[in-house]
Order: sequence, then C-alpha cells, then structure tokens
Amino acid sequence: MHFNLFCFINNYNFNLINNLPKTTSIIFRNYKYPLSIDSIIKTKKLCKKLNYKLYLANNIKLALKLNLDGAYIPAFNSDFKINSYHLKKKFTLIGSAHNLKEIRTKELQNVNYLFLSPLFVSKKNKKGLGIYKFINLSKRTKKKIICLGGINKDNIKKINLIKPYGIAGISYFQN
Repeated sequence: MHFNLFCFINNYNFNLINNLPKTTSIIFRNYKYPLSIDSIIKTKKLCKKLNYKLYLANNIKLALKLNLDGAYIPAFNSDFKINSYHLKKKFTLIGSAHNLKEIRTKELQNVNYLFLSPLFVSKKNKKGLGIYKFINLSKRTKKKIICLGGINKDNIKKINLIKPYGIAGISYFQN
C-alpha cells in the first residue's frame, strides 16, 4: 500500500515535520492566526533539507513569491482570478472539493490534483462521503484524487478499495 502523503500544518513544527514519512508533502495552512512569513520560510528551509514539497494554502501570490512548490486552494475559494497568475513550470495547484459542483469549479481553476473530502466520518465532521459516493465522485473527473478526512489507523486499509493518488490529513500524522 503506497500513497503519496500530504500533511497539513498550521505553524512551523520541527518535531512533526522531521518525523514524517519520506514521501510526504507539507501544506502550510494557517487560517486562525496572522500569517507568519518567518514561519513559512523556516518550514521551507526544513522541507528543502528533508526533500519534502511545500504548498501554501489559499495564497498563490505569496507561494510564488517565496518560490514554493505550489499552492492549495480550499473548497471555499471559488475565485477564478487564480487563472491570471503566471505559474512556473513545476508549480503545482491542489484543490479541495466536497461535491460535484466544487469539483467542476476546481477543474476550471486548473488544479493539478484534487482533495476529495471528507472520506470518513470523524470527530470534527459528522458527515463522510463513504467509499461508494467517493468512488462515484472521483469517476467524474480526470484529476488525480487524494483522500482527505477522517483517515485513521483503523480505516486506512479501506483506502486500498478506492486506489487514490494519495491521502491527506492533519490528525493522522499527529497521532
């Protein structure tokens, strides 16, 4: 069972980043606090040293300015201004969607990969797509699909049934 892994972080966290599996990419997502560019730069230096890719959530302009690997566009961002940015060759856009309408929006935003969530029910999210709805939605796009939401050690084996490009999480990596 080999997946590309994506870990969400809110701040620079040496211990967490240093202990992640080697195939992990980091998504720096900080919606609660003022964005700390110093924290992003420290994270970027550590990711470069450990050969991880680093994506910045919901701020393509800053991700380009800091020369990061890409940007993550959350489901709530349906703005098409992102298509006006001149992206570098290896700059990757990752989008997030919860339903078919959001999938179509992310396709129009020209994302390279798509987080489809939430896959499973969790403490934070009482509604999960479930395996069958997830498969049905993922068949409606040609984008590479990454599972997100409610993934834990108990249900990780079920992910083999849907054969995603990768899995993503927050608490999965912290436990």
